[in-house]
Amino acid sequence: MPIVQPLQMFIGEVDISKIKFDPKSRDDIPKILKGLQFIYMQMELREAIFDLFHRQISPKVKKTNGRPDMDLWTIFVCGVIRIDLKIDYDYLHELVNDHSTVRAMLGHVAFDDVHYPLQTLKDNVSLLTPELLDEVNQLIVKSGHALVPDGQRSKKIRRTSPAWAVRFLGR
Repeated sequence: MPIVQPLQMFIGEVDISKIKFDPKSRDDIPKILKGLQFIYMQMELREAIFDLFHRQISPKVKKTNGRPDMDLWTIFVCGVIRIDLKIDYDYLHELVNDHSTVRAMLGHVAFDDVHYPLQTLKDNVSLLTPELLDEVNQLIVKSGHALVPDGQRSKKIRRTSPAWAVRFLGR
């Protein structure tokens, strides 16, 4: 069974729930990461998403092909960033290896030397099929409905992009 995320924190590692974002930033990345942070902190939602991943992704993961493993949290974070920013794998490769806040969201410390090869990103992030992401979107939207008053639900949470739902939760 793939690892959702390692339980043991390392020296210098920041708890994902405690990552701070610049409240004045107008960039898309902090909005996306705040939404992912919300999901990370909502145990019931997080468990539902990763139960879905275990059912959909785990049977397809090949243990013998030699590619470095990525935990499910890392695959999810990378997939949401890629889809929401509408970026190619080369740009994603740059972000996950060199953007400090993205690396913190992935669970990396400032001084570790973990870097993701481009092919590893392609092999693992591509496991998040449109159908799987649609199911994730439904879980996120359902959770987001609890945050929005009844009269505003139809206006605020009706998109089909799971990345959009994550971004909405990060506002």
